[in-house]
Amino acid sequence: MIVESLLPLGKLDPGLREPDTPLDIRDFAELAATAESVGLGAVLVEETKDDPFQLLALGATGTSTIQLGTSVAMAFPRSPTATALSAWSLSKLSNGRFILGLGTQVRAHIERRFGIPWHAPAPWIRDYVGAMRAVWDCWQNGTKLDYQSEHYKLNLMVPLFNPGPIDHPNIPVHVAAIGPNMCAVAGEVADGIRLHPVCTPKFIDEQVLPNLALGAARTKRNLDDIEVCMKPLIGTAPDEEALERVIRTVRARVGFYLSTPSYRRTFELHGWGDIAVQASSLARNNQWDDLPGMVSDEMLHTVATIATYDNIAAAINDRYSGRVDRIEFSIPVQTPDDADRFRGILEQID
Repeated sequence: MIVESLLPLGKLDPGLREPDTPLDIRDFAELAATAESVGLGAVLVEETKDDPFQLLALGATGTSTIQLGTSVAMAFPRSPTATALSAWSLSKLSNGRFILGLGTQVRAHIERRFGIPWHAPAPWIRDYVGAMRAVWDCWQNGTKLDYQSEHYKLNLMVPLFNPGPIDHPNIPVHVAAIGPNMCAVAGEVADGIRLHPVCTPKFIDEQVLPNLALGAARTKRNLDDIEVCMKPLIGTAPDEEALERVIRTVRARVGFYLSTPSYRRTFELHGWGDIAVQASSLARNNQWDDLPGMVSDEMLHTVATIATYDNIAAAINDRYSGRVDRIEFSIPVQTPDDADRFRGILEQID
């Protein structure tokens, strides 16, 4: 597996950075360089409190070998042509190290945060990726731009706005997915699928991979050419005492996922659908402190990967080797000893 990291290194509980502790954009170049120095395969950013493309431009200038990508950048609020240009510039700046990960976002945010009309996300993202690639083909090969679909009709490209060919035009496009339709569309059009932390090995085997294969068959693609990428929920620490503190945070996160209807299909697959409904009721009543109590030890260890540093690589391999091609994982790196420890863990991950 290629091991990726969602920064910042050294400023988070492993794999558990909270939304209210964002990246500091002023530190990003240094943090990306740290990720490269410890041997990570890629550094990723998600679109929350900073523009992800600006962050990665900083990362590209401070590194030379590590891949750089958006774990999730919001597709629909941007036109496909605008996203195509951001990706083109980053591929050029990074000498081909850029990966474009796209997410669709839920209806409430599309309509009420971004102020645009909602459409069914699976066919919409299919058209979006097709439109982007048509723009790239125009720029790289001089192909006349003429992309016609339900959601996008693109037929205008003038020299002033055409950046022209680049050395690395084949930009990998990953699509975030959890439901069957989105997994199938990822199989149809994407170079990779990015899975939510709530996806258990059983869910990957029984829900993700069959639908990914179904989509790939529609366009006669080889399933082996589609990377399965995962940001698992991982709890790890140097020793058992510190791990117990981390477990409390992990249990609360699982409780949050349990209460979220969008992720209920995973819990239903394991026979916890009724508990998920109860958790959703608690969330609607703002009883957030009660959610961790809904998470049994069995549920906790099914959804999350928990072990000390000495055992975390083996636990990750046991769950994801052979299922996942790229995995997001990190531990705090604040000293040279931390960096050596992290390198040792990375060397053990298959």
